[in-house]
Amino acid sequence: MQNTARRPKIIDATIVIAHSEKEKTAPTWKKTFGFHPLAAFADHGAGAAGEALTVLLRPGNAGSNTAAEHIEVTRLALAQLPRRARRRVLIRTDSGGGTHGFLAWLTRPSRRLHYSVGMTITEDMHQAILTLPGRVWEAAYDAGGEVRPGAWVAELTGLLDLSSWPQGMRVIVRKERPHPGAQLRFTDTGGHRVTCFATDARRGQLADLELRHRRRARCEDRIRCAKDTGLRNLPLHGFDQNQIWCELVAMACELLAWIAMLALDGPARAWEPKRLRLRLFTAAGRIVRGGRRLRLRLASPRPGPGPPRSPPRSPACRTWHLADQP
Repeated sequence: MQNTARRPKIIDATIVIAHSEKEKTAPTWKKTFGFHPLAAFADHGAGAAGEALTVLLRPGNAGSNTAAEHIEVTRLALAQLPRRARRRVLIRTDSGGGTHGFLAWLTRPSRRLHYSVGMTITEDMHQAILTLPGRVWEAAYDAGGEVRPGAWVAELTGLLDLSSWPQGMRVIVRKERPHPGAQLRFTDTGGHRVTCFATDARRGQLADLELRHRRRARCEDRIRCAKDTGLRNLPLHGFDQNQIWCELVAMACELLAWIAMLALDGPARAWEPKRLRLRLFTAAGRIVRGGRRLRLRLASPRPGPGPPRSPPRSPACRTWHLADQP
């Protein structure tokens, strides 16, 4: 599939529970108490960590589909990118971003942004899905790009009145057999779980576009890593102070992501903060200077999980040359 948007960005919200009274804490839609921040991450693929671009702190009763706040987060996220990389960016969100105001802002000609956003299924969409003949449904793909049994995709664009939406918008629907024990919703039809999303992609198979949109679920992993880095609990009382704390958390997530992409390879590039602390950050080391060079010496063998290892025959240290001293 020819993908014109080469730099995916994911926007999603999460709940941060507060166990004491803090400025602008409020009940959340999940019947908890705390904050409802909105975050944006750069998606570097399944084999790498996500880079936190911005975390916008919001009160706990903030809405999930507020167009103004989605626009603000997108604006802040794009400002973190180099100027040459701010165009041809793919913005992916859940149904919270499927609003007229947000899509109208994204599709302004001067921005050159692309989108793939979830859509709330309306009554018109529900009726259009019921009229789709069986021959138009195509097999959907799993995470590995292979055909997934029990899942299909189809296009609804020609059956809907999209005059109030941005020009060129396409609506794609996915249906799948529910997992054992899953509870269907009122909008699900024929015993299948049904979801819709909108995109401005002009080319590509429906299954490829649907798989690209579904990969926005990586944002859940990025949020989990952010909470392991300090977002799980906001320790300060003032709202502005906690916003600064969120910026520090985003900075820490960014450092972890670039450490993995620049210094690690293989499965280690996708290590989350807990494993990085256990396998890497707890290694004893020392920076030494000599011979006009700066060296990092790490203990070998390094303590860690697994069975005991016999002492090495080589000297009990490993040396990396960091830089030549002038």
